[in-house]
Amino acid sequence: MHNILSHGTLFAYNQVIRTSGRPFLSGKPESSALYPNRDPMEAKTDLIPDRDDRLRLDALLSELSHYRRQSERLRKVNELYGRMAGLLDLPTMIETYSIWLAQYVGHELIGYHNLDRQRMHMYCSCHGPRRRQVIEIAENQLREPDDNGRQCFTEVEGFFSHTWSFTSEGCCGVLVLLRRDNHISGEEMELINESLPILADPLKRALDYEEIFAQARRDPLTGLPNRLVFEERIGCIMEQARRHHHPLTLAALDLDHFKEINDTMGHLRGDEVLKLVADALQEQIRLTDLLVRMGGDEFLVVLPDTDMNAARYLGERLCRAVDALNIRAGSGKLGISIGLAQWTPGMDRDRWMEKADDILYQAKAGGRARVAMVN
Repeated sequence: MHNILSHGTLFAYNQVIRTSGRPFLSGKPESSALYPNRDPMEAKTDLIPDRDDRLRLDALLSELSHYRRQSERLRKVNELYGRMAGLLDLPTMIETYSIWLAQYVGHELIGYHNLDRQRMHMYCSCHGPRRRQVIEIAENQLREPDDNGRQCFTEVEGFFSHTWSFTSEGCCGVLVLLRRDNHISGEEMELINESLPILADPLKRALDYEEIFAQARRDPLTGLPNRLVFEERIGCIMEQARRHHHPLTLAALDLDHFKEINDTMGHLRGDEVLKLVADALQEQIRLTDLLVRMGGDEFLVVLPDTDMNAARYLGERLCRAVDALNIRAGSGKLGISIGLAQWTPGMDRDRWMEKADDILYQAKAGGRARVAMVN
């Protein structure tokens, strides 16, 4: 028996013998010098484990195997923890998690949806038509999660879909994993379950950071983008217009008789009017346009792919939208004056803005509530 036992097994068996009170097993018969009155055959029989010893040995080896697997999972989870540390944006976090997990659990897609903040992102390793198919499946799973439990498994269009619902303080989300070959094994499931608490806190950190980032770029009163957004984006918009030879127009807007509202009705009423005006303007512009509150009752609208004629039609719609609010301002009525200036290659940003501002005041001098442009 001692000739076929591995060193690790022999050590484990010796531990069993220690706890059972039997002589220590060394792998060799005891020397007769140590036990002069002992029958050598009796010593040999001590090397043969009885049934209780074998059961204890099996239990010990099983426990050792369990700790070995647990230690390996801990190493993998610690690796994930190190990768997630310092990340601040949601897309990078989902991509990092997917790349880490792919080493141990094969998959085509990882997706996440925060139910409270309606923020969704997916990382997919597929290409072509299969990519569109996988993303569509994942979107359906994320938008309509199963409410019956923390984990859910379904098979959709040949893909195995696993979803997990997990909640931490201020972060209620759903994670989905899609793979094509087969469903997740028990060992793979254990690794994912241990990784979710590591993932939850960074996800909340990313969402909090995004909210702070957005607040810094949003006018707190109207919800419109603020001057900082204009400063960040205008250079890129001008460069695209130059590169592709597309028209680009800037509209400078200023409310008429707004000061009278503040003076006669108070600043609270003035704030309400600004919100109404912002909503009315927002309804008239395209998704590709950039409407910015620069401060007070002054606004800018950047109009990509828009020449002066198209900008004039938009300006007239904006005037009508504000007029339709039917807001009285002292003895007059709230209106909006608009100055239009088209960008030309070689014109810098400051000169372009000055030109739009000059034309705006031509509109005010010409009677207000109107659109002015260079002839």
